[in-house]
Amino acid sequence: MVCDRCILAVSRLCAELAIPVREVRLGVIETAGELDEQQKERLGERLCELGFEIIGDRNAEAVERIKLALIDIARSDEPSAKKLSVELSERLGADYRTLGRLFSASEGRTIENYFIAQKIERVKELIAYGQHTLSEIAYRCSYSSVAHLSRQFRQLTGMTPTQFASAVSRTPLDKL
Repeated sequence: MVCDRCILAVSRLCAELAIPVREVRLGVIETAGELDEQQKERLGERLCELGFEIIGDRNAEAVERIKLALIDIARSDEPSAKKLSVELSERLGADYRTLGRLFSASEGRTIENYFIAQKIERVKELIAYGQHTLSEIAYRCSYSSVAHLSRQFRQLTGMTPTQFASAVSRTPLDKL
């Protein structure tokens, strides 16, 4: 689960399946009690239909925690003065090299590549909203300059931020 809509969809699914839930948050469902095998199986099937999965092993859980932390860092509106490696190590209480090896083995790409992809998705959202200049977006997303943002944006999307802004047209709500 990576967004509020995901949390809502999972919450509704749990209610539909009559699974007592304490809390649903990004990547986690805390049930009010232990689920029996039939409930686990049904929940797993229905989550799969929604594009989710139940993570069971320790490494997969660690990778999921890494992803959630990276998403949280990428979506923060306050630029961090800390290096990504320091921020992630502090949040997860583990050595960055260990986290990096685990992540790369599981995902087939580095933490940095995943983080850049998350940042670029955030940049796309901010461009689509049309409320900020590219300089403001670069600052909010912790880029050292607009040129650096533009270079990474083009590498991942094949177009410049300006080309993307022209291609994305949003209809204002009052015009719908």
